[in-house]
Amino acid sequence: MRFVVHCLDKSGALPLRLQNYEAHKAYLASGVVRTVVSGPLVADDRETMIGSMFIFEADSKDDVIAFNTADPFNKAGIWGSVSINAFLMRVDNRG
Repeated sequence: MRFVVHCLDKSGALPLRLQNYEAHKAYLASGVVRTVVSGPLVADDRETMIGSMFIFEADSKDDVIAFNTADPFNKAGIWGSVSINAFLMRVDNRG
């Protein structure tokens, strides 16, 4: 099953995000759940990172919740809000 995880950073979290960026990337590659798509959400300037969006593949929502809870970004207190929803992909236009 696929799940979309949408995370918005706390105000002023960018320096902390940058400090934990390498650990976060390594964690995503750990294979605990399969990362299908991931990347930062950015402000209107198209540069300043303000959050994260993921599509994960996992057996259960509980697996995704546990994975997200252990993410270095979450452990560092970067995210102010997190939503996790099951996702039924209908269209995939990647060629």
